[in-house]
Amino acid sequence: MRTFDEEIARHLQEAAASGELGSAKGYGQPLAADPGWEATPAALRMPMKILKDAGVVPHEIAMFHERARLRTALAAAADAGERRNLQRQLGELEQILAFRLESLRVNSEL
Repeated sequence: MRTFDEEIARHLQEAAASGELGSAKGYGQPLAADPGWEATPAALRMPMKILKDAGVVPHEIAMFHERARLRTALAAAADAGERRNLQRQLGELEQILAFRLESLRVNSEL
């Protein structure tokens, strides 16, 4: 019985022999560099890549988007009560985000 790696190699050889592999987009070309790859801690690169390829936004990125939305709403708010509410929400979100990013920074070096 063949191993999984041997089975993958066999399928790749068949695809290359039939010309199917050569017609694939980017075949024989180096992979495009992802600008965020080097900026991501090594321990988090693969999990973040898997999420990105699956079309899932990491929770921290969603929090950055929410922070931007709150800042925009705060700048446009005319009512003092609404401004206080938005400032409170923004402060809470920034605190949570700071703790999560610090946790990722500390734990990614394990």
